[in-house]
Amino acid sequence: MSEENIIEGKNAVTEAIRAGRPLDKVYLVRGSADKALAFIASSARAAGAVVTECDRRKLDAMSVTHAHQGVIAVAAAREYCTVEDILAHADALGEDPFVVVCDGLEDPRNLGAVIRCAECAGAHGVVIGKHRSAGLTAAADKASAGAAEHMLIARVPNIAAALEAMKKRGIWIYGAEAGGDSPLWRTDMKGPVCLVIGSEGAGMSRLVRECCDFVMSIPLMGRVNSLNASAAAAVLLYEIVRQRHE
Repeated sequence: MSEENIIEGKNAVTEAIRAGRPLDKVYLVRGSADKALAFIASSARAAGAVVTECDRRKLDAMSVTHAHQGVIAVAAAREYCTVEDILAHADALGEDPFVVVCDGLEDPRNLGAVIRCAECAGAHGVVIGKHRSAGLTAAADKASAGAAEHMLIARVPNIAAALEAMKKRGIWIYGAEAGGDSPLWRTDMKGPVCLVIGSEGAGMSRLVRECCDFVMSIPLMGRVNSLNASAAAAVLLYEIVRQRHE
């Protein structure tokens, strides 16, 4: 977590919310009856931030000022958009939608690397979840090497519901995991496509996997049985690019 996107203390966090600053997460001390903290929690949720209660020791460890007053907010690097914004962007370009969904990526550096790959591959946007997922923090922005500044990024409360909504718009959903139904090279990914990248350890969640129209695998020739999430994303994205330009 980078110091430049940490906001600490009741007044500072309250004013950040009032000013409309995009917040990724708000951490509150667990069990507090403080009315100011309750107001911050409700205001932050209304603004779309994830609010998490934790013990004071975690807040103490996160704090830069050592005067957090029971609340620390992590600012987003910039504002999120909606999935509809991403699809409208594809429509405006006259192109079939090309969307990347990150299902449970928790390391902001991995998220940043996936955003970088997606931008280089010409994807129209990246979708991330609000819960159990890294957000667009300064660390993710830095790891994207500037790509996050040029990429539409939507944050949704439910990944599976977002996928179902895209399916209703005629977009095919592709996921990847070891032992998938077909090898990557034999999977037709032309047309409107949404690529799902699973989490670092567990891969895609069960509900998200069930939303996929196709589940493919990346052939692995060595002894290691998996690729890093961002490395896998690069392989998958550029196979889509190759097929789209045949």
